Amino acid sequence: MLTPKKQRKKRESYRFAPPFPGSLPLSLYRLFFQLKRRVFNKVKTQQAMIFTTPHCFFSCSTSLPFSLSKKPSFFLSKKPRLSTWVSSRIRSSSLCTASLITSPDSFEVGRLIGSYGFMNVTSYSGFQSGADLEFSSGDLGQLRVQDVGEGSVKIRLYEGRIAQGPFKGTPVIFKVYPGQRAAGIEADMMAANELNAHAFLQSSSEGISKNLLLLLGGFETKTGEQWLAFRDNGKYSAADFAKATSEKISRARSLQEKPWNPFEQEQAFKRRTYFVIRLFQGAMNGLAYMHNHERLHQSLGPASVILNTIVERDAVYLVPKLRDLAFSVDISFSSLEEGPSTFSEDLWRRASSAGAFTPMERRSFGIADDIYEAGLLFAYLAFVPFCEAGIMDGFSLQRLLESTFKLDVMATREYCLADDRLLEAVKFLDLGDAAGWELLQAMLNPDFRKRPIAEAVANHRFLTANVL
Repeated sequence: MLTPKKQRKKRESYRFAPPFPGSLPLSLYRLFFQLKRRVFNKVKTQQAMIFTTPHCFFSCSTSLPFSLSKKPSFFLSKKPRLSTWVSSRIRSSSLCTASLITSPDSFEVGRLIGSYGFMNVTSYSGFQSGADLEFSSGDLGQLRVQDVGEGSVKIRLYEGRIAQGPFKGTPVIFKVYPGQRAAGIEADMMAANELNAHAFLQSSSEGISKNLLLLLGGFETKTGEQWLAFRDNGKYSAADFAKATSEKISRARSLQEKPWNPFEQEQAFKRRTYFVIRLFQGAMNGLAYMHNHERLHQSLGPASVILNTIVERDAVYLVPKLRDLAFSVDISFSSLEEGPSTFSEDLWRRASSAGAFTPMERRSFGIADDIYEAGLLFAYLAFVPFCEAGIMDGFSLQRLLESTFKLDVMATREYCLADDRLLEAVKFLDLGDAAGWELLQAMLNPDFRKRPIAEAVANHRFLTANVL
């Protein structure tokens, strides 16, 4: 849930955890401590970078003097978007086990496929308790409760492939962070944290989840740009699917095209329902994997789920993958006991406001916060692909649920029933004796203690039973 955020300076402590003895060759162990001195020097001048060795990435477990407003869950982008985060506690020993490719000569760069930024919420008025609020269809699309500004970091995306080695020919997507001259310390911090989150999750002895995007490597250019290489598992996102589907509905209705066979119309609804259910269940499986490995996502939205297809007839082959691990937060108890990092500071402030003070309570709050964002994603997938283009969007839907109906999902349903343009979305959530509304209400429960965990969401009857 969005809350007020204020930029402020704060004194930070700088910690640097050495690798475990014997985990690195002696030469790399020495290099680690050389990097330590370099990092402290850069911290003094508010600079940071990703350090590389011939075989693995190194980074430091520092809390850097930087504050960034947490962005909303929903992003508006014409291209696939990847937002990122920088964890302030990076486990260097785990990074080395990831075997990331770090030589620029190992890659070939192709065409530019897009660029994007991220959005900062600079103010939020919140709920007006006790106020008599009215909401009409004319209010849809009008964002009055938030001031949103574009962040300073502009990301570029390139196609490419691995040019040498055992993985030669593997297609990749390069995510390019600008250098410090263009974006300051923020870009380097975000790149380092995204690197850390992926490398840590990929170093698990249980193997990487099929529902998480795979980081293959990266490098730094002479101009200070950070290039992260991800396996190319698709260039579409859940937001792209929703946009394409809603536009398809609009075209059909503008031409007054109606299937001559009612059976075909019902089959089209079933195909879309099956696709959306598989999409959301895959995203929740990826989130459950992250939570089970002590990581929060903290940036979940329709643009944060990458798809290998947006063709509804190919739903059986659909493999959703989570990206946008840039604002991921370490919720291991050792990290919680050390105190907040730069990017978790706002999360733990909100946790304290909600009455979560102990490490166990804060961990539960963080997981519930991810579930809330996943609930907004579920609402987005339930409405936007089932409505005409422009009828509903992420911001309008969030305002409808939060500000107008105070998270009373069944009251929202009654409102939607009165609008013919939203009936298909209501029909979708009504499946399985209103199982969709039941799941949505649980995920958006105002009491964070009553929200389900990600694994329970993935196994909910709306996603597992034959609701069709």
